[in-house]
Amino acid sequence: MPTITTYDGTELAYRVQGEGEPLVCLAGGPMRDARYLGDLGGLAAHRALVLLDARGTGASAEPADPGTYRCDRQVGDVEALRAHLGLDRIDLLGHSAGGNLAVLYAAAHPERIRSLVLVTSAGRALGVETTDEEWDKAVEVFADRPWYPEARTALDAIGPDTPLRRVHEITAPFAYGRWDAAAQEHAAAGGRETNWEAAPVYHGEGAYDPETTRRALGALTAPVLILAGEYDAGPTPAKAAEAAAFFPHAELVVQPGAGHCPWVDDADAFVRPVAAFLDPDVRTVTVDGVRLAYRVAGAEDARPVVLVHGRGENSTTWTEITEDLAVDHRVYALDLPGHGLSGRPGRYGFEDFRDELGGFIKALGLAGATVVAHSMGAAAACLLAQREPGLIGRLVLEEAPAFVPLDPPRPVAERPEGPLAFDWDIVPTTDAQLNAPDPAWREGLAAITAPTLVIAGGPTSHIPQDQLSGLADRIPAARLVTIETGHLVHSTRPAEFLAAVREFGL
Repeated sequence: MPTITTYDGTELAYRVQGEGEPLVCLAGGPMRDARYLGDLGGLAAHRALVLLDARGTGASAEPADPGTYRCDRQVGDVEALRAHLGLDRIDLLGHSAGGNLAVLYAAAHPERIRSLVLVTSAGRALGVETTDEEWDKAVEVFADRPWYPEARTALDAIGPDTPLRRVHEITAPFAYGRWDAAAQEHAAAGGRETNWEAAPVYHGEGAYDPETTRRALGALTAPVLILAGEYDAGPTPAKAAEAAAFFPHAELVVQPGAGHCPWVDDADAFVRPVAAFLDPDVRTVTVDGVRLAYRVAGAEDARPVVLVHGRGENSTTWTEITEDLAVDHRVYALDLPGHGLSGRPGRYGFEDFRDELGGFIKALGLAGATVVAHSMGAAAACLLAQREPGLIGRLVLEEAPAFVPLDPPRPVAERPEGPLAFDWDIVPTTDAQLNAPDPAWREGLAAITAPTLVIAGGPTSHIPQDQLSGLADRIPAARLVTIETGHLVHSTRPAEFLAAVREFGL
């Protein structure tokens, strides 16, 4: 493992997982070996995680002065790591107790923070603390779990003389959204990975001056993401919201069904908002409770275009198209719910995608924008143009379903093995709607007032081309262009696709 020598001569170790821009990660515990963070549920696929072993933990050396285990005295270790990495500014993530260290570092060096992520972070540095009574009350959310009575009895027996290690064992079941085998294994490792002698020093007297810290954070211009677990007792989502109010530019995300280690409970649900927040090319907006990720390019005052992908894809499918259109348009490429870095609401269907697309356009003030949409996204755009004609200025439907019942109908699809880049529940729901579409969808085509271009992929497409010509015939202001390449026209023949939409008036 690589090492650095920090301000007092202590040698600290760190490990790097993943590739890309560095994300410095501070472990909690307190004073736990950073190995428990793992790859943070797959976040290493998006960033190079720089996992620092705090002094006296993991492969890092013990300091000559045990008093330097105190949280505020480890701020210099983070600064030494930043300087060692040669970074002018850092993206910094702190988990649990490590969030206090991240906050103190941000207060001491606001100019060195590019972005700050606080994951289920204790708020002692800000003066936002959870009392024992509040914690005991919060864990009642688990009262219907089979393990609760025994765990509650042990919890109520904790006293001032209970060893810290034993407290960790007793409280472990309450730290996870599901107390399953994975959670139990993760919790058990804490006993071996924590410096139990150093842990009480971390939050020791003099570590925090909340008023001074809060005042210093007024100079922090960097964005802050505070991620709370729905079932976490410390901090609860309400406490996390209280902490968020002390940052000039903070966003709170509550992960459903998660506890204190949310990447263990649901890795995908954890990675999506964090990866979106850390990606400078991605922005988010919440529509009907669903966090939607999108990418933007082009001048802010240029004519808006909204790009909507098909099933199983995401906004990156439009990269080449975006580069061209952004020359004279403001381009918004959306990740539909259940796809890419957007939320997974669990409710999917063409009407749901229609409503989320409409909400997205309204939330960003894009009424009258041109909408360019492919396949499933085109179905959603088509339904939106029927229901709210004023939202869409011009409409491009690439290989759109024509709302004709499939003959023969699609059989029930089997989920492929391994992880997917989208929520599989979308497939059976939309397949059922393609097999038997609502007749009103086809009848409503006549209500579309936006000038419309229907792009067909020719005979190698799985969509019958006569259905696409029929779709164009039913929309009053539509015309049809065929580019013989199959279903993925914008991907396989981008130059011809762009020529068609440019000739259409974009």
